[in-house]
Amino acid sequence: MSAIQIKFPALTLRAGRRALAHIRGQGLKPADVGILPGAAGGPKALGIQGLDLALFGDWLPRAPRERALIGASIGSWRFASACLPDATDGIRRLGELYTSQRFPKGVSMAEVSRLCGQMLDDLLQGQDAHVLTNANYRLNVVVVKSHGLLAHDRRGVLGLGLSSVIGSNFLGRPHLAKHFERVILHDARQSPPLAPLSDFPSRFHALDTDNLRHALLASGSIPMVMEGVRDIPGAGPGTYRDGGLLDYHLDLPYNPGGVVLYPHFTDKVVPGWFDKSLPWRKGDAERLQDVLLISPSREYLATLPHGKLPDRKDFKRYLGDDAGRERYWRKAMAESQRLGDEFLELVESGSLGERLQSL
Repeated sequence: MSAIQIKFPALTLRAGRRALAHIRGQGLKPADVGILPGAAGGPKALGIQGLDLALFGDWLPRAPRERALIGASIGSWRFASACLPDATDGIRRLGELYTSQRFPKGVSMAEVSRLCGQMLDDLLQGQDAHVLTNANYRLNVVVVKSHGLLAHDRRGVLGLGLSSVIGSNFLGRPHLAKHFERVILHDARQSPPLAPLSDFPSRFHALDTDNLRHALLASGSIPMVMEGVRDIPGAGPGTYRDGGLLDYHLDLPYNPGGVVLYPHFTDKVVPGWFDKSLPWRKGDAERLQDVLLISPSREYLATLPHGKLPDRKDFKRYLGDDAGRERYWRKAMAESQRLGDEFLELVESGSLGERLQSL
């Protein structure tokens, strides 16, 4: 992937304290990277596809090693795609499958779940075992087990449950423990790349070919949009939903041992999905000290249609004009090659440290 000349920076680069010192002192090499987080964010993932392609299709394979990939929602789908036999093909296929999804007005949660299940089948193409035996990548899928009213899929009951969650979260994130339990399903060859978790009740279970698709579908099951996934094999009975509800941008205590390379949709870390409207809820600097956060710059976003990355609201914006939405999303994916090109240029020229800002 060759670098191209642009008039403004396409990327914003922010780093935690330890990552900042490492990169400014030694630069960044692919061998330095042992962990990659992937946030929840739905179609926003299409808008950074070019960055994923540069990382998984070019840069990381230059220094093969064991790497932990930990994702919630679309982050877990991106990383499952990268674990397929051809990472470039998998990442591109995810983008095309997601773009081609069409949901008519008034579509039921059950139908959205069915269509997403079909999309997952088309993405994996029966290669589930390869995802779990990839020589270099260890997949971790973040979901939540829902308690109380949130265990139901009837809209009225679920709506009441979500209202209670919003109130609890406003009082403080610890109050979410009565609504959710964090569950991380991980590659059986490696434990999740995290220090002990004490913020919420958390459990870990190994991924296998019997539960991989359940885990991926649950990790993207947004309440009121999709049905919860029941009784994930190996994780026990219950209703499992989108991991981003608790861990929206994966503000987690990563194990030290290298740079945590975080290709992201935005230049900040928002702890939970319900914190989006609470600007005082920010990522913890101590937990993120090894993180290098790479995201599209504001100048780059301003050049895109509607001045933003694709998002779920586009289904309503383009209601009745799926062809128009698909053109917009494909343009965003094509433009995102600039993100990957700029990253490669920065690391190859040794000038990445000059662009870093504090996270």
